[in-house]
Amino acid sequence: MNTTLTSTLRVFDDADGARPLIDTTDRAEIARILGANDIIFERWEAGAPLTAEADSETILRAYAADIERLKRAYGYTTVDVIRVGPATPGLPALREKFLREHTHTEDEVRFFVEGSASFYLRLGGKVYQTICTRGDLLSVPANTTHWFDMGPAPQFAAIRLFVNPEGWVANYTGDDIAARFPKFE
Repeated sequence: MNTTLTSTLRVFDDADGARPLIDTTDRAEIARILGANDIIFERWEAGAPLTAEADSETILRAYAADIERLKRAYGYTTVDVIRVGPATPGLPALREKFLREHTHTEDEVRFFVEGSASFYLRLGGKVYQTICTRGDLLSVPANTTHWFDMGPAPQFAAIRLFVNPEGWVANYTGDDIAARFPKFE
């Protein structure tokens, strides 16, 4: 199980997954670096206390102000909560599906209510590994090549926002780049 508890950004040359060019846990620096690539990275605080057993409705109410702000600013129409943990069916296959580099025709927006996972974004000859933890929002712009690693023993809850009510649709690139970068272990 991954014990990373701190939001982290590692930037690699896309030809070398062994040595990061940048490795920071400074959230302001993460937001600055990602923002220079039109990627939104924010920290949110719950508007009400939440327990680990909070249902989707309670979670969405706790973050309603930030959700509404993003809906107004970016035209998102659909919002839900996804939970992934030991009881989630087919975890190895699910992890493999997300580990393949892909794009989406709309932004991929995730806010981590609990737990952690890692997004890898390939932009301008670099790979940006962004480890998101509780309280982090990451918005990956439409058509950005990326992959996602929830780790071998995932445990997270995330709010997802979509423009398209059909939700998450991946367009796989066929590139095996994800295999050349460190996994979220």
